[in-house]
Amino acid sequence: MRCPYLPDRTEQLVFTHLGAGSGERMHGVLAQAGFRRSHNIAYRPDCPSCNACVPVRVRARDFLPSRSQKRNRSLNKESTSAVCNPQATQEQFDLFVGYQQSRHDDGTMAKMDFADYQAMVEDTPIKTFIVEHRDAEGRLIACALSDVLADGLSMVYSFFDPAEGRRGLGSFMILDHIARAPTMGLDYVYLGYWIAEAPKMAYKARFAPLESLGGSGWKHFSGSASPS
Repeated sequence: MRCPYLPDRTEQLVFTHLGAGSGERMHGVLAQAGFRRSHNIAYRPDCPSCNACVPVRVRARDFLPSRSQKRNRSLNKESTSAVCNPQATQEQFDLFVGYQQSRHDDGTMAKMDFADYQAMVEDTPIKTFIVEHRDAEGRLIACALSDVLADGLSMVYSFFDPAEGRRGLGSFMILDHIARAPTMGLDYVYLGYWIAEAPKMAYKARFAPLESLGGSGWKHFSGSASPS
């Protein structure tokens, strides 16, 4: 299929179904190997002529926020968050639609109806939750769908109110997960793939210390070059 990140390239995926009985154990093993989850499927890019997608994860226990990340926390200090069961609501969907129309109106997710969104949230064979973030007036402004692994939290998908751009809600949700993981006895926050040639992925390198998965396993990643 067409690559969603780099122009004029195609994407090839290797994938497997996650069964209801063994899905959680299998997903944990596959996440260690750089796989991501969508519904009841674990997948990983396997493009014959490209290895641009680099799996990355934050070492949550060693994380020290930068000056700008401290400002982000301060800017959002009056917001509240709640961990919810993976159940889709109309309120979430309305926020999701607004986000897609503003940020990804040419993507396939912009065409999702409520049933599609419900499947994305609820069709999971493993332990999953959704964090709802609200402003001081109680209005839903951001959501993060995440999986619980044996060693970390894996952020599946997050979205926010595009009218609240000054809040830096995308970064705030990552900071929230980094703070949340150690309280759950977990070491990492999995952020998916970092791509050097995709400017939209550059933000992931700002959450240090970061590790990337290469041929010799998970290693420290500076964010300045693709790992070996």
